[in-house]
Amino acid sequence: MATVDIQKLVRLTPELLDVPFQRMWSSYDREADVLYLSFKKPSHADDSVLTDDDVIVRYEGTEVVGITILHASRRAS
Repeated sequence: MATVDIQKLVRLTPELLDVPFQRMWSSYDREADVLYLSFKKPSHADDSVLTDDDVIVRYEGTEVVGITILHASRRAS
């Protein structure tokens, strides 16, 4: 079983509570180094925008339904 740093997760709480979505699902692809965050399930994105900092914002109409963070491990502090 993997070791979990509970205190590190607890320190994320203020940031997670500041996210303007009531629900959030995450998935990390270690091989591709991509973090997927979804804010609606099921979501049917019909558009997406790649930002200058390698984040893909996914839209369903005008609603943000998820983001994809490329090179995720390089963003850790």
